[in-house]
Amino acid sequence: MRRRPWTFALAPAAVTAALALTAAPAAADPGPPALAPSVFAPLAADAEPARGFDPLLPSADPVDLREAYRPLSVAYTHDGEKRTLDDYLARTGTQGFVVLDGRDIVFERYTAATGESLFQSWSVAKSFTSAAVGIALGDGDIDSIDDPVTKYLPELRGSGFDGVSLRDLLRMSSGIEWDETLNVPFVHVAASLGYPLPELAKQQKRGWEPGTRFEYTSMNSFVLAWTVAEATGVPFHTYVQERIWGRPGWGPKAFLGNDSSGNSMGYCCFYATDRDFARFGLLYLNDGRANGRQVVPASWVERSTRPSASFNDGYGFQWWLEDDGDFSANGLGGQRIWVSPEHDVVIVKSTLYTLAGGDETEAAFEAVAAEVARTRGARTPTR
Repeated sequence: MRRRPWTFALAPAAVTAALALTAAPAAADPGPPALAPSVFAPLAADAEPARGFDPLLPSADPVDLREAYRPLSVAYTHDGEKRTLDDYLARTGTQGFVVLDGRDIVFERYTAATGESLFQSWSVAKSFTSAAVGIALGDGDIDSIDDPVTKYLPELRGSGFDGVSLRDLLRMSSGIEWDETLNVPFVHVAASLGYPLPELAKQQKRGWEPGTRFEYTSMNSFVLAWTVAEATGVPFHTYVQERIWGRPGWGPKAFLGNDSSGNSMGYCCFYATDRDFARFGLLYLNDGRANGRQVVPASWVERSTRPSASFNDGYGFQWWLEDDGDFSANGLGGQRIWVSPEHDVVIVKSTLYTLAGGDETEAAFEAVAAEVARTRGARTPTR
């Protein structure tokens, strides 16, 4: 298993500070803070976040996920101990867990939640942003990922992003001076209280030469979402609705976070059901196709889920990679959309914030996928 820096998870103290700040509205605004519900508990199906979220409407033709549950006897060894799936789910505070064998849901479990609950994605959203970039590139709205970002966002001239390519944003090598653990809480709270993210992007400074190392930087993902909006002339959440959410057929209503100034975050904050997160994983398992339509260019799926730089073979374009070809969208405290092309399996995990069990996640998921493949028998997985 490839060891990766867990930089997508904020330090617990920083998270506590950020949530404490978002719990109180700005003095000039008596209304609810933009991201008040952006904690770890899921939303009920009939609930809506406070201001600071744009709705994503359900598709008229959602991808059909069929309930085809079957017993899975999952056991694996980690740190010299034999463990089970039940152990892993309990130890990691898992609230939602969905396993797809093609379009068949073969395992599904919820704790303090239901299948209709809307879970916070945190940085899982970055992989959706990557998909949007790939679609805009395929349509010709973005000419090349080697273009400087200032070609689309001239507002960033003179900032730390001046001269940075879209490629280096995608592979987390922008060169801006950034510490994910320290900077994300500040940026997230500022955006939650209505400070425009574009203004925060303009304030970023150059710290090192772009394209020379990996530095996980959520601001890169916001700039990518902003780029898509400017290149296409469509607000990012509308673009996601029209080109990703509605087109392949997602299910219930969902939400995408913004900065309360009309700018989608891009780095964070989808609220959706685990089945809908699974549909996104299935889209990538199927080379960007869903319901008979090419939603994300197959070439982009290939490029974005392969190593993007010699200095880090564990990261693609906003996707985390494993040595065996598995790839995943990862979020704060254990959120995961995990795709195994080898086994034709997608696994989604939503959780309360925890760092427990993170180092065994790949082993647990590999064991689940192998068991799904073993119990499939001679049947061809349905996609």
